[in-house]
Amino acid sequence: MQSKTRIFDQPQPLVERMIMNVEKVIVGKRETIEKAFVAMLSGGHLLLEDVPGVGKTMLVRALARTIGCEFKRIQCTPDLLPSDVTGVSVFNVKTNDFEFRPGPLMTPIVLADEVNRTSPKTQSAFLEAMEEKRVTIDGVSYELPKPFVLLATQNPVDYEGTYALPEAQMDRFMMKLSLGYPTLEQEILMLDRLQDRQPLDHLKPVIVQDEFVQLQREATMIHVDNTLKDFIVRLALATREHVDLYLGASPRASYALMRAAQTSAYMKGRSFVVPDDIKDLVLPIWTHRLILTSEARMTGKSADTILTGLLASLQTPVLRYVSAK
Repeated sequence: MQSKTRIFDQPQPLVERMIMNVEKVIVGKRETIEKAFVAMLSGGHLLLEDVPGVGKTMLVRALARTIGCEFKRIQCTPDLLPSDVTGVSVFNVKTNDFEFRPGPLMTPIVLADEVNRTSPKTQSAFLEAMEEKRVTIDGVSYELPKPFVLLATQNPVDYEGTYALPEAQMDRFMMKLSLGYPTLEQEILMLDRLQDRQPLDHLKPVIVQDEFVQLQREATMIHVDNTLKDFIVRLALATREHVDLYLGASPRASYALMRAAQTSAYMKGRSFVVPDDIKDLVLPIWTHRLILTSEARMTGKSADTILTGLLASLQTPVLRYVSAK
């Protein structure tokens, strides 16, 4: 049974230190960093979709170093095999038996770089790990470490030699984020920092692995009022019935939104979720799960605009124990 004992009564200072630590490497992207920590502390996986050279891989490495977890990178290529990801059983002539040699997926923080470049067969190797936190090789299941977070990157503009991620895999990513180009001032600051050293080489952990797991546990203790659960489900139902959407939000999407809202409230030092926690997170958590109809795409509509419209059309719940200020 999960312990209800809280170690971090005031998590905000620790969370702030974690964010500021990553900002030593990634300049001017605080909102993206905060949402990345929301996903990771919720036990979810993160998809970073952006053009080359904006710091996607650097962000993942900085996140891993900040929480003091072992990190491994998988460079996804068309010839990558499932066994290259999960591991393989090798016959040992000395013991006259098979031994399991774990692959890079058996690591707390895993970067799947350019994930859409590998074949559908290898993509399927990620599915069990992402959902059930285990891998099965030769009929034997192996539990993944705690925490286990898959951080994947993909390039939205280079389609040659790529494979579209299947809907089942997209639904397993809690969030899809992008960094975007820096402003003029931010890019100059970045060049100043990189002039004579690489900030990532000097980045120190803020917490250790066990402390991060404890933060994940404590985030699940945050109270979610029934009116907010009703709000989430009504929003999900609205996407499933929307005329411009071929595929709406799944029950997994509803759960992901609730868990992320709990984590967001926890990171801000609250013991309960408020409607703004949900509204602030619904776009990065749901847009990549929705599939528009052909007619909607032809008329220039997007999942962002549809979700924004649905949020405006639904009445926001009012919680009795929240101040009216």
